[in-house]
Amino acid sequence: MLPLDAAAYTNRWRPRHPGEKAFLSLGLLVCAVALPPWPGALLVGAVAAALLLGPAGVRPGQAWRVLSVPLGFVTVGSLPLLVAVGGTPWIRFEPAGLPLALELAARATAALLSLLLFAATTPLSDTLPRLARLGVPAAVTEVATLIYRMLFLLLDSVHAVREAQASRLGFRTWSTSYRSLSAQGGAIFVRAFDRARRLEDGLALRGYSGSLRVEVEQRPVSRPFVAASAVLLGAVVGGTLALRGVMG
Repeated sequence: MLPLDAAAYTNRWRPRHPGEKAFLSLGLLVCAVALPPWPGALLVGAVAAALLLGPAGVRPGQAWRVLSVPLGFVTVGSLPLLVAVGGTPWIRFEPAGLPLALELAARATAALLSLLLFAATTPLSDTLPRLARLGVPAAVTEVATLIYRMLFLLLDSVHAVREAQASRLGFRTWSTSYRSLSAQGGAIFVRAFDRARRLEDGLALRGYSGSLRVEVEQRPVSRPFVAASAVLLGAVVGGTLALRGVMG
């Protein structure tokens, strides 16, 4: 299981209605994008991280495994702002780009934490069936569900093929490693194609008529949670504007 899915199924907010968590998470995301990066991004990021590790109950190790790769993209995306091209020397460090790079990194990190607050507390199986009520076409949600399912099958295939190759000393040298990787790609493609064909046959034998009907667990929306979320979002906006006024 992927770290994000493990966190989504084991956190304390798992029984809550996805709409409650979406309201809070998307509200923080809007604040991260719309408010000034200083101190708005810091405040939004701190609130999202506190909720994620505190009331939601996501373990720090789980959160770091999920965040490490996106934070790498944020870092790489901010570095070009520190470089100037042209003149003498042709490539040089640009001190004027440092504030812009920090603002970009802070805003992106705050937005990332806001999205993670929803993704790490809500399994995709709870979200996709409810999207039809919002007007999303059934074909879109069904394709997303099938892709989500096939992703885990592909990961299982990669793990099985890699273990078999390692048991046969397929990664002993550079040449054998390259040969094993090429064979691995071919084997995984054949497995994925075969699983997709069997999945299609299974749906046809079960009388698939264009829609997959699944039972959705009924969960009431907690009005106190929504009200507390609205108060918290208002406090974030008010605190950011107040601190902005104090800072200048």
